[in-house]
Amino acid sequence: MTIPAIPTLQPGAGPIRAERYLPVDPESVLWGRLPNADDRPAITVRPGESVTIDTVSHEGILPDQGSDPRAFFATHGVAAEHVLDDAVAIARTGRRDPGSDGPHVVSGPVAVVGARPGDVLTMTVVETLPRVHYGVVSNRHGRGALHGEYPVDGTTVSVFADVVDSPAGLRGRIPLTTARERFARFPLAPFLGIMGVATTGERRHSVPPGRHGGNIDVNLLQAGTQLHLPVLVPGALAYVGDPHFAQGDGEVALTAMEASLRATVRFDLTPADEAASRFGDLVWPVAETQEYLVPTGMDPDLDEAVRECVRHAVAILGARWGMEPHLAYAYLSAATDFDISQVVDLVTGVHARIRKADFEEPAR
Repeated sequence: MTIPAIPTLQPGAGPIRAERYLPVDPESVLWGRLPNADDRPAITVRPGESVTIDTVSHEGILPDQGSDPRAFFATHGVAAEHVLDDAVAIARTGRRDPGSDGPHVVSGPVAVVGARPGDVLTMTVVETLPRVHYGVVSNRHGRGALHGEYPVDGTTVSVFADVVDSPAGLRGRIPLTTARERFARFPLAPFLGIMGVATTGERRHSVPPGRHGGNIDVNLLQAGTQLHLPVLVPGALAYVGDPHFAQGDGEVALTAMEASLRATVRFDLTPADEAASRFGDLVWPVAETQEYLVPTGMDPDLDEAVRECVRHAVAILGARWGMEPHLAYAYLSAATDFDISQVVDLVTGVHARIRKADFEEPAR
């Protein structure tokens, strides 16, 4: 038997970095919807605390894949012990309405003590551990970038991708042909496609992202990166999901290498009065890496999403560094890359990479 390149992390087994741990409860998990203000928290933390959170990928548990992950992955050579028990249990619950709900399994919500509307919640991704050694890239529903052209026969195409060891480290691989004799290999870059806060009103569909975050699919949100979100309901009620092993900007086929992760996330809070000077009017989520400040923009129309991102970038340059709007606009044109986050989630996304070092005073 082939030894997987990554150990399987069943619920409660393996490394749990934080003092608090949130496994997936198949009987209460939200499948296809995002938490709202009326949902009870799965766990409550104080600002500055971290939680290790298990996430489950929707790929392999959906009806068009048989709703039986053990049987689905067995066709790709995955032994039953390497299929996650919580994924099997979720598939058996049938808690999702295929006609009205999204595909994503959402972990949480996490209540943050003292969080109030107007504050900013910062979710720092401390660690992302793969729970399995494989993933899936699917094209379905005619919602990829080339809708109408793929899938060719209109049925779901689910491409199995596994993880292999190499001299350069762990790599994902996808076959060049269905014979699976040759492969394209690519770096792994695990991140959570869904990171967000609860909203008022009915539970939102899990697919379209928005000011609340949700399914933003910004692939920069890897370990060490922060996501800043406006608190919209008391306690924030944060959540995560849609785990990826890798994704190219655009996510053009509809999904990328979707695969379950165990993520450790820290929750910090910035009060409303201080948040204004750091973020201005936080109309869209803002990511932040060591190198970049990353404002986002979203709209069903990609052109308008670019405009929203540019407006957001101009505003945050003014709030953070006091830059006048016409000068910020010029700077962005000269020095900032605007990347397509994704074009497949009903609401398209764009994010800008503003180098923070450009605004540091040079050493004398």
